[in-house]
Amino acid sequence: MIQVAMISKWHVHAAGYAKHLQGLPDVNIKYVWDEDPARGLPWAQELGAIFEPTLHELLEKQDLDAIIVCSPTNMHPDIMVRAAQAGKHIFTEKALAFTVKDCDRVAEAVRKGGAVFTISFPHRCMPTHIALKKAVDDGTLGRLTLMRVRNAHNGALAEWLPGYWYDPETTGGGAMMDLGAHPMYLLRWYLGKPARIQSMFNTITKRGVDDNAVSVVEFGGGAIGVSETSLVSPMAPYLVEAYGTEGVAIIEDGALRIKSKKFEDEGAAFHAWELPPPLPSPLDQFIASVRDGSPVMFGLDEARQLTELTQYAYQAHREGRQAVFA
Repeated sequence: MIQVAMISKWHVHAAGYAKHLQGLPDVNIKYVWDEDPARGLPWAQELGAIFEPTLHELLEKQDLDAIIVCSPTNMHPDIMVRAAQAGKHIFTEKALAFTVKDCDRVAEAVRKGGAVFTISFPHRCMPTHIALKKAVDDGTLGRLTLMRVRNAHNGALAEWLPGYWYDPETTGGGAMMDLGAHPMYLLRWYLGKPARIQSMFNTITKRGVDDNAVSVVEFGGGAIGVSETSLVSPMAPYLVEAYGTEGVAIIEDGALRIKSKKFEDEGAAFHAWELPPPLPSPLDQFIASVRDGSPVMFGLDEARQLTELTQYAYQAHREGRQAVFA
């Protein structure tokens, strides 16, 4: 039985992770820690777990195998370094950290301690993206020249996100830091190493962080990626557009359509694309790796790549000019 601790209910996905873990036959949520005991104690009681008020004492427990980190993002590096030093496996919500420097600090501790590390990149498990990545790698679209990914909802507009979601000290940013992480890690996966970035962020609801945001990234191969996100967009479709020298692909609301000069109709029409099954979720990949050493797709390198993009995106926004990647 894999003994797990939930590390904070701060993140909006924390309850969903706990519910999923409770449905797995070989996982037990043994402990809960929360930086806010008034939130953590009743959650522990709800989960049938033990509330441990002291993080250090929790991480030293011999009957604890892994932690699920859903704490404020500014707390991630210290929690994970201490957990890795204690030999605990780590699953984390994105983003890993605000800076690449902090990512490297976590990575050093994890590698030295030999722990399993997984970050949540669920969009890379979607059938549409699995199929599109294969089509891109097969050359169906030719050389990619531009890719646009839009991921948006109305959480700020409809006020269903918690108030602390807009605290820049704990979150490190708004829409682009959290919801925009998905377009960012997808663009990095498809287009490779980034070269320079420009950003335009603002706040429609007049809170302390961005709720309406776009970053434009030029990648090393010359392709341009557009990362769009918003917390003020009701009825917004999940939309991906990929343009290449030989074709075009569109993902919208769970479907993939492709046209290409390489098809018999020479790109005259879009073709509905057959989709493979989804990959196991990042959380399921993590548990499988803890259980039997199965590989995980989203580890320290992928986490660092995402932080690099968001760090430079916010730098470009603050400075009002393009930022060039080191």
